[in-house]
Amino acid sequence: MPPKPSSQRTPSLNRSLIRATGAVCLATAGLLSGSASSVEAETNRPTPVPVQVATAGAQNVPVFVTALGTVRAFNTVTVRTRVDGELQQVLFDEGQDVSQGQLLAIIDPRAYEAALQQANARLQQDSATLSNAQLNLDRDSRLGKDDFVSTQTIDNEKAQVAQLTAQVAQDKAAITSASVQLSYTRITSPISGRAGLRLVDQGNIVHATDTTGLVVINQLHPIAAISALPQDSIAAVRNALSAGTTEAVALSREDGQVLATGSVALIDNQIDTDSGTVKLKSVFPNADDALWPGQFVDVRIRVGTLDKALTVPAGALQRGPDGTFVYAVTPDNRAQQVPVTVGQIADGIAVIKSGLAEGQPVITAGQYRVRPGSAVSADATDEGAK
Repeated sequence: MPPKPSSQRTPSLNRSLIRATGAVCLATAGLLSGSASSVEAETNRPTPVPVQVATAGAQNVPVFVTALGTVRAFNTVTVRTRVDGELQQVLFDEGQDVSQGQLLAIIDPRAYEAALQQANARLQQDSATLSNAQLNLDRDSRLGKDDFVSTQTIDNEKAQVAQLTAQVAQDKAAITSASVQLSYTRITSPISGRAGLRLVDQGNIVHATDTTGLVVINQLHPIAAISALPQDSIAAVRNALSAGTTEAVALSREDGQVLATGSVALIDNQIDTDSGTVKLKSVFPNADDALWPGQFVDVRIRVGTLDKALTVPAGALQRGPDGTFVYAVTPDNRAQQVPVTVGQIADGIAVIKSGLAEGQPVITAGQYRVRPGSAVSADATDEGAK
């Protein structure tokens, strides 16, 4: 019997199906593998670092000289008694603002009033004696013309009148002195200012020789700051003063905040040979009491202007082992470390002497996540340099 054709083709057909199925599986595996590799590559690609940038720009920049200063009262007076006696009354409060001529204290005046009365009485007595001596002289001078009184007597009477005239003048001076001494029992403020702590309490005996005084008064409006200026800055400050630019700004030592604005009063007349500095006095209105005697401040003086200086925000500056640098942003949004030479830094603006070009973008915030070559994304633009 001949074999059945269907039975002969079955193994061959099965092998074809197996090969086809394997090919499909291999293709599917290849597609899946390629897709996984693409996802992995996308996942491993670094995410751009979000940063803020500003463009280096040219502008006119004021030039400053800054020196450490100590705030001092414009005037300081230690109020002392000029006579001895009991301090009967204290008429000021500690910390009170007082005016020039204001009564501050009273010393027991009774002894000085008595001395003035004695001086007045002595003047009256000597004036009466002088009047009598003058009458005698006038009468004897008339009689002397007829030789009823000797010339010697008249000469003696003239001398007596002269002596009594001098005595009357002395009595008047004594009255003036006694009046002055009495006035010293009323102690007044020699300046307008603020009273400090009371140094002597009411009821104590005070003396003109006491060194502590009764109270210290400081004039705070205006107020002064004395700063030590390096000798190589003297010429710049003098030129600014000659040009009429005398603005001085007092800055906080803690955070650089502007405390007061005033003017330069003078440069001292000699340089300290030990420190190579010269004292500079600046005066501030101090209406808000922002400055206080003894306070340390930075005194900033404007001495000129840099025309069209290249500037960036001070926040763009970074410091490394090789010096100061900034991160510039390349056209393909990569961070590039650029060394720079910096001039002055003031009010958040840094002057760049070399290293950058005008219009070059620099990173001003977010640098702590950036490395040279890092991809960056500018989320915001800092206009601080413009």
